[in-house]
Amino acid sequence: HLLRSQDRLTAVELHPQDAARLKFVFAGDFQVRVIELDGWLALGAQLPPKEKRGLVLIDPPFEEEGEFSRLVDGLRKAHRRWPGGIYALWYPIKDRRAVTAFRGALKETGIPKLLDIAFEIRPASDEASLDGSGLVVVNPPYTLESELKVLLPALHKVLAVRQPSRWTSDWLAGE
Repeated sequence: HLLRSQDRLTAVELHPQDAARLKFVFAGDFQVRVIELDGWLALGAQLPPKEKRGLVLIDPPFEEEGEFSRLVDGLRKAHRRWPGGIYALWYPIKDRRAVTAFRGALKETGIPKLLDIAFEIRPASDEASLDGSGLVVVNPPYTLESELKVLLPALHKVLAVRQPSRWTSDWLAGE
């Protein structure tokens, strides 16, 4: 894995089979702890980390209604507990109206640095298919935006399914 010797990883997974798989993959690794728990509960319990630096990846299942609202609320609470942390929030691009509302709700949080990265592999469809993915990064590293300008066009060439496809990197707040 990509951890430095002083790093640690806490993986939180609600689904028992996935948690068991993570425990198997990281068995014997003293730097990794796997917790079988609802990630929304873990945010409150695990933040801020003792190191005062780190990355929180939030990857909701988007299996239930209201996941975008839970994502905004969870981020708001986590950011209050640890405002200096880096957060990466994954979201699906299926329902364009829901994504637009999500982005608007994030802007209203008052969190000062929000970078929204969207990668769409095909044009918007009327079907409930996954047209792309997004990642909102809170307090992104200062080099991320310039690195994305190189990385995203290269990924676009490889992953685009149908044209027009696109990628964007936009500040919702800050920079």
